Formats: sequence, C-alpha cells, structure tokens
Amino acid sequence: MAKTNYQTIDEYHQAFSGETLARMQIIRKIIHETAPGATEAISYQIPCFKYHGYLIYYCAFPKHISLSHPYSEAFWEHFRNNLAEYKTSKAVIQFPMNKPLPETLIKEIIAFRKKENEEKQANKKK
Repeated sequence: MAKTNYQTIDEYHQAFSGETLARMQIIRKIIHETAPGATEAISYQIPCFKYHGYLIYYCAFPKHISLSHPYSEAFWEHFRNNLAEYKTSKAVIQFPMNKPLPETLIKEIIAFRKKENEEKQANKKK
C-alpha cells in the first residue's frame, strides 16, 4: 500500500474492496456492538478504537487481517487455547483471509479488552 494520510476509518476502508473490506466492516461493527462507547480514530495510519484508553487496532494485509494492541499477560493466558491456531506476536493476532472470520472470538477479545480498560480506569480513580 502506498504512503497515505488517512484521517478517518472510512478513508482507510476506501483503500480496500471485496472480502477484505467486508471483513473490516464486520470487525468495525463488532467493536461498536461490544463496546458501544468506543470512539473511532486513526493511529499509526490504521483504524483504532478508544474506550478508556486504546481498546484495539485493526488493519488489512493481502493474506490476513490483524487485530493489535500490546496485549496483557492476562489476555494471553485467557485466550491461549482460542488463539493457538492463529499466528500471533506480543501485540498482534492474524486472522487469515482463507479461513472464516472468527466473529465470536473477536467479540470475546473486544469484551475482554473493554473490561481491562474499565478496570484500569477504575483503579486510576482510587
């Protein structure tokens, strides 16, 4: 992808079509349904959602879509078995384009991240 200056998630999505775009729209919808108070942004030139801090990022590549965030140890422990079949790194989970998008798992990931951010926010107030 050429160097860009995306200002909105809609602008980012316009750079894609077909199955890639459809998958990103599903992820965006899941995030809004699971974390209704989340706000959209562009960070590092990719879609980002904020909810009491950074919630999740996603981006598209030719062979996968990534969900990213510097995930906690608790996150990795909780999702260890669910993510075993996916390529992961400390901050990225790759969902291959040649397999069905795991919508239920994505909902669970967003819900977990939402709870983490809520707890972090509550602890700051103490």
